[in-house]
Amino acid sequence: MPQSSAPHLHHLDQKRRPLVGRSIALLAAFCLLLAGVYAWSLWSARQGQLQQTAASTSNMARALAAQAETSFKIADAILAETVERVEHDGIEGAAGDRLHERFLHIAAHSAEVHGLFVYGADGSWRVTALANAVNANNSDRDYFRYHETHTDRRTHVGRPVRSRSSGVMVIPVSRRIDRADGSFGGVALVTLNLGYFGRFYDRFDVGRQGTIVLALDDGTLMYRRPFNEDLVGKDMSKGPVFQMMRSAGPVGTAMLTSAVDGIERLYSYRHLEGYPLVVASAQSKEEILGHWWSTVFRMSGVVAFALAVLVWGGVRMIRQIRIREQLEDELRRAGATLEQQNAALKTLADSDGLTGLANRRLFEDALAGELARARRSGSQFGLILCDVDFFKKYNDRYGHVAGDDCLRHVAAAIAGGARRPGDLAARYGGEEFAVILPETGLEGAMAVADAIRAWVAALAIEHGDSPAGMVTLSLGVVAGKVGPEPDSAWVEAADSLLYDAKSGGRNRVAACSASLAIG
Repeated sequence: MPQSSAPHLHHLDQKRRPLVGRSIALLAAFCLLLAGVYAWSLWSARQGQLQQTAASTSNMARALAAQAETSFKIADAILAETVERVEHDGIEGAAGDRLHERFLHIAAHSAEVHGLFVYGADGSWRVTALANAVNANNSDRDYFRYHETHTDRRTHVGRPVRSRSSGVMVIPVSRRIDRADGSFGGVALVTLNLGYFGRFYDRFDVGRQGTIVLALDDGTLMYRRPFNEDLVGKDMSKGPVFQMMRSAGPVGTAMLTSAVDGIERLYSYRHLEGYPLVVASAQSKEEILGHWWSTVFRMSGVVAFALAVLVWGGVRMIRQIRIREQLEDELRRAGATLEQQNAALKTLADSDGLTGLANRRLFEDALAGELARARRSGSQFGLILCDVDFFKKYNDRYGHVAGDDCLRHVAAAIAGGARRPGDLAARYGGEEFAVILPETGLEGAMAVADAIRAWVAALAIEHGDSPAGMVTLSLGVVAGKVGPEPDSAWVEAADSLLYDAKSGGRNRVAACSASLAIG
């Protein structure tokens, strides 16, 4: 090699070394940034899932508390009436007969009420809702002993006991009866069927490992889903929910580990106003994050593969830094990755950001496709349009944040109706939703619509400006054979039926066959 070329090569080598070092540093920094962004996105998704479930369990606890308060207020009102009758009119002769008839009427029209009784000061059965009172004495019951030794006139909620008249588990709700001189004159008792609460709780979806709890605020367990009779009456005062309630107050939400089965769950509890009772709803952390973990495993493999490809490409670029062709090839690969990401973003654009349902654009595309398919095959087709009743008043009263939360819960109920792979639930606009039901006749579409209406009502979302007192849904349903009519005729027909449902009083389904609605 000529001597004159050595300094030139040395100069090129000096220039190349910083460039290689900067390239390595840049590659490492980019990999760390990508890993950090990915980790942050996973964490954000995890927190979002937990927050969404916390809102759901909190709303469920609110609904459970409202149901329990209603049941105990009914018992309270019955007791107040009974005590007033007994202390004023007595229970002998015609007065006792009238009270017995009144008990029979209440028992026949109150699903939660199991039995009604008046006991004398000695514990004997004086008046009951039974056709023939048995010769029994209840002076040994805890609630009887309580009123015998306490002069307060408040309603007493006792621990669950097994009814002596029917053998079922009941919750005793009682009040003291005084004689004219203020001495102890007996006890008025209403028993609530524990199974009634169980049937109500079974309507809620809390997952396979979720739970719903009803307990006295001293920690005495009254009902726990899944039901285990051996747990009824168990002392749970040292459990995590009651420990949290003592420190955090009457309402709370937290991730806690159950003292019964050791499962970690997200609990939301509420103390009932005016009654010594607590309700709680919980979903297991494992089930809440199950989908998230599945996403983590799938995406981690993708990200790991992407990082491996990036490192491999960077090493090749560093080794062949002076070969422009290879650099351009890597840039083309980056462009292809960007196109894939853009395609993924386009897919996300088909979803409604608030509710997670299909948006209107995807709905219109799917409607056109399904109607065309139904015309070709001659199959039936169903379309549901539904609208949240008095939603503007709901927003005005509770605010837009609560309104958005309401729409999310309603959307979840509507999505539950679109269960088949070909069905599509979409947010049509504002508080209006749509459900596409391929290969579905009028009877099936009406069944889906009525189930959706019932599910929304079962959410028991408070709505003070609605005559129903809660959020309800009106639905228009059109179904049948698809003819040569324009696609918009189906939407117009369903919308007209939706208007009929609202005009007819709301919280109902208006339906018609396509041959009649479209012509």
